[in-house]
Amino acid sequence: MIHTEANQRTMKLSRAEYKAIVRWTEHLRPTRQCMKMLKEQFPNHSQSTLLSIFSLEYQKRTKRTISRHHAPEVIESHYQRYLSEAKAHPTAPVLLQLANEVDLSPALMARLILDRFLQDLEGGMPSKTLLNSMLKEPSLIPDLLLANNIYQCTINDCCYGPLVDCIKHAIGQEHEVLLCDKLKERNLSFLDENQLRAKGYDKTPDIILEVPVAVEGHIVHWIESKASFGDDHSHRTYLNEQFWSYWNRWHSSCHLRFGPGLVIYWYGFIGELDCQRDRGILLKDCFPTDIVTLCHASQQERAPRAPE
Repeated sequence: MIHTEANQRTMKLSRAEYKAIVRWTEHLRPTRQCMKMLKEQFPNHSQSTLLSIFSLEYQKRTKRTISRHHAPEVIESHYQRYLSEAKAHPTAPVLLQLANEVDLSPALMARLILDRFLQDLEGGMPSKTLLNSMLKEPSLIPDLLLANNIYQCTINDCCYGPLVDCIKHAIGQEHEVLLCDKLKERNLSFLDENQLRAKGYDKTPDIILEVPVAVEGHIVHWIESKASFGDDHSHRTYLNEQFWSYWNRWHSSCHLRFGPGLVIYWYGFIGELDCQRDRGILLKDCFPTDIVTLCHASQQERAPRAPE
């Protein structure tokens, strides 16, 4: 499934390296076996980096094709085929095989089939609460054969599903703790996201430094932790929805904007994306080792102009 590989150094990729990986993932399915193949093809990159890249690409692929799987006649066809093949081969991973054959995430296929099953059982559309609870805990499904198939889909999907959501959330928290530990090791004073929320901030970075620092000659007031790979689409989205707004956010305690900051993509990023340093957004793939503590006065003198 998903590995943190805390001791393995992740890396920036050139756009050419990134595209080579993406091309190789185009026909892969989101299963553990496919991830093993991907690691064998690109042994110099960490499994976490490769999985993050694949997951981002597979989600784009799914968004382009998901509508056709949601057509009522297609759902009915998948459901009837599942019933027929599960009856003929009760010990086979029928639903997982069907998902891979039609190029749909196993967890998403499980959701469609369970929803269709519950429509018959409930005599109408099931509630999302009931659906989600059974996906998280297949033993709640009254049909043992279906429960087994749903379970197989859930544990074999590396991109979607309640298990993946839980693991991603845990990994995100793990890296935020790692960031805080690194800051404490350097005796840097900071406020984390929970402390900022308690002070009334509604949209904040993971870390606000109470005293600014310089990293590679660039001033840093805040740090955002991303336990993922930074590709073009995700980075552009983060810039527009988060990073630029952090730059302009007013910091009442020191009467300054949050200002320029640092984004750590722990699983690497496309090197060419680190092109906003002069505008106040610095990218790294690990905790910086050359931190220099600054005073507030230097911040006011050297802070770059806010983006238009």
